Amino acid sequence: MQAMREELQRSKSQLKLDTVAAPYYVEFRVIDADQYSAEASFGALRTDVRSRFRFLRAVVRIGDYKQDSYPGSGEGISDFMPLDDDMLALRHQLWLAADRAYKAAAQSLTAKQAQLKQYTVDQPVDDFAHAVPVQSIGPLAKLDFDPRPWTRMLQDASALYKDDPRIEAFESSMRFGVTNRYFVNSEGAVVRSGQSLYEISVSGSTQAGDGMRLDRSDGVVVAGIKALPSPREFVARAAELAATLRKLRDAPVTEEEYRGPVLFSANAAASVFADLVGENVLGGKPGLGKNARTTGAFAASYKSRVLPEFLSVTDDPTISSFRGQELLGYYQIDDEGVPAQRVPVIEHGTLVNYLIGREPIRDFPASNGHGRAAIPANPPGPSLGNLIVLSAQPVSQEELRKKLIELCRQRDLPYGYFTETLGPRLTPRLFYKVWAKDGHQDLVRGAIFGDLDTRALRSGVIAAGDDVYVESRSLNIPHSIVAPSILFDELEVKRATTNKDKLPEYPAP
Repeated sequence: MQAMREELQRSKSQLKLDTVAAPYYVEFRVIDADQYSAEASFGALRTDVRSRFRFLRAVVRIGDYKQDSYPGSGEGISDFMPLDDDMLALRHQLWLAADRAYKAAAQSLTAKQAQLKQYTVDQPVDDFAHAVPVQSIGPLAKLDFDPRPWTRMLQDASALYKDDPRIEAFESSMRFGVTNRYFVNSEGAVVRSGQSLYEISVSGSTQAGDGMRLDRSDGVVVAGIKALPSPREFVARAAELAATLRKLRDAPVTEEEYRGPVLFSANAAASVFADLVGENVLGGKPGLGKNARTTGAFAASYKSRVLPEFLSVTDDPTISSFRGQELLGYYQIDDEGVPAQRVPVIEHGTLVNYLIGREPIRDFPASNGHGRAAIPANPPGPSLGNLIVLSAQPVSQEELRKKLIELCRQRDLPYGYFTETLGPRLTPRLFYKVWAKDGHQDLVRGAIFGDLDTRALRSGVIAAGDDVYVESRSLNIPHSIVAPSILFDELEVKRATTNKDKLPEYPAP
């Protein structure tokens, strides 16, 4: 931090070319990461790696808050930093990065001004938002644990493939890491913070008799090692996952076509809201010359209804738990030096806010504390913290199930569908027929949704549960989704048309 502050002062006072304006804004951001990862497959340890790195991002902006050199090559310079706390070596790296960022910003501003002459922007928006400088020095995070019991756990979990010779892949993995962030800018912000993440997961795949490939995965990611399942609990979860692979393999293929009510568990609903709401409430600034308010499916939906009136959505990175469950998207200050804020995004179904950083969009001239950057050192952008979906008219899971069956009977449908879990691209993984006659359910495979999109979410959801599920995601930027179970009045379910692989020619050893 001392090296960053001293070099920042030199950049402010001396960074100037004769033919180029002096910068109006400079920032340095350093990420110091210590990570351990291991992976086991078929009962044997496959990787076991401990790594440490420091990464620098230097940003120099030329112009002013209304129009400057960002984006383009003005987005800054990224480079590795020395791991040793050698003051001269650290300052030397910062100096070189600032010099390169300044020269890149000069080229970017010239190119940007030339490009803007080609467009007519009806409602111009400033390039950068003012922010009150924050000073916060938080504690550093440290990675300190014994890896041996954890790698033993991975081997024990992945060895469960032996109980089922038709399992073709069964892997377990862990990724423990701490990240310490340092940030200073020419406005006077000084921030240091530490974060820990501990993740363990298991995955497996098999093939049905017709060659259809079937995959399952299960994982836990938490901010503290004590919150992880014990090795015994993790192996039990792995055994349960292996059992579902056997059940899927023996399950019949779904019918070719269905249109009717579908019930989603809170687990599955969290994935739906993450993909169809979370991605679309991020206030990303459109490219040069574009008059849209933002990017994404909700770009033209400001002050319009995007969900049923009984649903509301808030993003709150200021809380670390919800109803006793840990949230991964907690932080105090974002990666642009702005304090985290609770933001009501959707109120009674109507979109009232976007999540933004210091890059303004139309009608939103200031950051609401959601500018975050992925590791190692990408430019910050609007990102989720803790996205919380709640219903003003919650009903019990039993009532939701009764409603599903009632709808099927009213429409003379022999069955409806219940989605327990989803995979990539919102594809059902654990998917059940719920029979209208007596309410029993049968597992099926090979289904996809034909019209699960933002329109269906706005008009098709007719009820939500009083339960909640917390889905925490650590990839790129840690965040959490909190959602209840939901009932769609009507969705299209189709049989997947994916190619089927040939089965192995001879049995496993």
